[in-house]
Amino acid sequence: MVGGPEADGYTLPGLRVVRLPVRPAWMGLIFVGGSFGTALRAWLENDFASPPGEWPWVTLWINLGGSLILGGVLEGLAGTGPDRGWRRGARLGFGTGLLGGFTTYSTFSVEVVQLFRSGVWLVAVGYALVSVVGGVLAAFGAIWTVRRLVRRWRAGGAR
Repeated sequence: MVGGPEADGYTLPGLRVVRLPVRPAWMGLIFVGGSFGTALRAWLENDFASPPGEWPWVTLWINLGGSLILGGVLEGLAGTGPDRGWRRGARLGFGTGLLGGFTTYSTFSVEVVQLFRSGVWLVAVGYALVSVVGGVLAAFGAIWTVRRLVRRWRAGGAR
């Protein structure tokens, strides 16, 4: 079935061996969102790059901001209804696509290695810890905040 569910996902016409985890239309949303997210990150990284051996502030703020926004968006979507229709489109296009392209574990990893190779071990370890722990805290902070807001919204604005 064209775009229809198979046992392991969706198939493409003429390519029955290819199984997609989501509908092909959702893949388009992920692609478009990812293209914009990647372009935005590349622009920020190029225009505000840190000198070699210094703390990579741009990547840190990109990843922390992405973690914060993703945690809030996913909690907001989950708290307001099932993962169907526009919610699934928003999750895939904005979350997986835009924020997936915007945030960057690969650049973070390369920067940590470059800091180690530059001999600034303390900066490398600090950057790695702040990035990972900060990202988790940002996501959980956003989840906690949005969860409270959704509960308040469902209760009709009452505490």
